[in-house]
This record gives sequence, structure tokens and C-alpha cells, in this order.
Amino acid sequence: MQAVTRVIFLDEDGEKFFGEGPCRLLHGVERTGSLRAAAQSMGMAYTKALKLVRHAEKALGFALTERTAGGRDGGGSSLTAQGKEWLRQYERYRDACVEANRQLYLACFPQQR
Repeated sequence: MQAVTRVIFLDEDGEKFFGEGPCRLLHGVERTGSLRAAAQSMGMAYTKALKLVRHAEKALGFALTERTAGGRDGGGSSLTAQGKEWLRQYERYRDACVEANRQLYLACFPQQR
């Protein structure tokens, strides 16, 4: 069995605002061109998806997504340039954490190889 590492960021109120779910959400925004469609594809309410993104944006100090043409009902979303770069860096950080955790686990439990 492979060990799983999860990286979770918390806001000032101790609420989770960024991790694997929101990363999948942002990838969904890239794929579908819509925060609403990305949330639906994950079985998540649009309001929850919007709250996750807004919490992350507040903590990071820059916008991850931007609205595109179409208005409220048919409007889309896309990742900002900073959002794309942050997502890339976050995933690089997450992958490094997973690898470090794997190495530490194998060092502590060599019989599990």
C-alpha cells in the first residue's frame, strides 16, 4: 500500500481553503472555462467553490480566477496568469512533499519496501 500525503492550508479562522480539491477545481476551470461547471463536475455547490477560491485569493493576495464574457448566467471563468503560475508552483511543492514523505517513511520503516 502506498502512503498518501495531503497538504492542507487553513485560513485565519482555521477553515480549509486550499488543497487537492481546490486544485482539481482550478484544473476544472481551465478545462471547462467555467467555475460553475467545474464545481458541478466535482459534485460541489457553486457557492462552496466560489468561497474556496475567494478564501485562497484573499490569503494569497492576488486573483486566481477572472470572469470571462457571458454574464452571470452564462458567464465563464478562466485562471489568471498568476493563478496558473501559483497552481504550477503549488503542485511542484505538493509533489516534493509527497516524495520527502515517501523517503522519510522508507527510512523509518525499511521493512515495508
